[in-house]
Amino acid sequence: MILAEPYRIKVVEPIKMTTKKQRKKILEEAGYNLFLVKAEDIYIDLLTDSGTSAMSHYQWAGLMIGDESYAGCRNFFHLKETVKELFGFDHFVPTHQGRPAENILFMLTIRPGDYVPNNMHFDSTRAHVIDKGGVPVDLVIEDAYDIEKEHPFKGNMDVNKLEDFIKKVGRDKIPLVMLTLTNNTGGGQPVSMKNIKEVKSVCERYGMPLFFDAARFAENAYFIKEREEGYKDKSVREIVYEMMSYADGFTMSCKKDGLVNIGGILAMRDEKLFERAKQLLILMEGFPTYGGLAGRDLEALSIGLREVLDEAYLRWRVGQVRYLGEKLRKEGIPIVLPIGGHAVYIDIKRFLPHIPQSQFPDNAFATSLYLEAGIRTAALGSTAFAEKDKETGKVKYPKLELVRLTIPRRVYTNSHMDYVAEAVIRLYKERDKIKGLRIVYEPEIMRHFSARFEPIG
Repeated sequence: MILAEPYRIKVVEPIKMTTKKQRKKILEEAGYNLFLVKAEDIYIDLLTDSGTSAMSHYQWAGLMIGDESYAGCRNFFHLKETVKELFGFDHFVPTHQGRPAENILFMLTIRPGDYVPNNMHFDSTRAHVIDKGGVPVDLVIEDAYDIEKEHPFKGNMDVNKLEDFIKKVGRDKIPLVMLTLTNNTGGGQPVSMKNIKEVKSVCERYGMPLFFDAARFAENAYFIKEREEGYKDKSVREIVYEMMSYADGFTMSCKKDGLVNIGGILAMRDEKLFERAKQLLILMEGFPTYGGLAGRDLEALSIGLREVLDEAYLRWRVGQVRYLGEKLRKEGIPIVLPIGGHAVYIDIKRFLPHIPQSQFPDNAFATSLYLEAGIRTAALGSTAFAEKDKETGKVKYPKLELVRLTIPRRVYTNSHMDYVAEAVIRLYKERDKIKGLRIVYEPEIMRHFSARFEPIG
């Protein structure tokens, strides 16, 4: 049975196709960095699912009841009710996106030399930890690094690694433990409820708070319903509430499962930490009842957090990602298995085995796909995660060399996915012609956002 989109299209946005000659010039001017390419020069944009969702008619209607009062706007109280009802948290501050939520949390908790264990940190989380003088530590299960293994919960943290690490560095050097739901860096892989409980148990034993990076909380809950014993008869909403019951707090970029174009949340149970967070929010984002957002954005977010729990929507959402992934897999394209919740991840080590990690094969693929078909993707291998030791100068390359084909929510049809699949398959047949890149400029932090490259040879 073919399931069609669980929505009708009411408004369309034209997109344009450039010529290959034009795209070559665009790449040269952008320093072979797709972040630096104008959106209007992209045909299909799979760079990120962050802030790229299409809002519903209810959300657009919600914009019209935005209360733009500086303090105490009614939309904040609508969001407060939603956060309490869905997640069980009394204390939260809104932020304009996920990064200020991370920034405030880590400013309040991390001292230089501290360690922050996570299943796998994503780029901004890692950068914020480092910026505060901390050390990000990835403790995901080893199966996460086995690209082809069909483990249902490859986002799980290895609790034995966590316990060993705590004993090694000492509880006082670990201000908090994080779990990223779903695990973006490792292929959009979910974390099981069993693993959440186990990590919580370790945290309780050592008196450490557990925080979630909950940007894709609904997709994680959907996978639990689909894959974990004892949950198939529970609603996604019930599963979300149970997940959150084990957390002492969470950061959330609401630009993902919040189904909005802007917005974030920092929530916590510790009232003293909450009061300190509010003061920093006032300094950096705005008054606690708007936190860098317009009232209309708060309203759209309150509605979006409820809409994302609709199981017909989640079935389609996860199904569309699988649709693209299965088309690629059928043609022998090496992808991360099982297929994740928000993106298909291509294993570049197998796609471009002739290009060493020192020549940024992830970005070589991404720029080649743009040149071939006008498709923008995210290079999440050496380009984003290779790190240079400040003392020795030696570069440490990530175990996973991936490119993420990230599907915005409620934006593209399966015809677009067919076009993407055909372009990737064409590129795969000509992959031996793809050459590596060298870096000609890089900033100290979040290199992949603004670095510039040039082709080798």
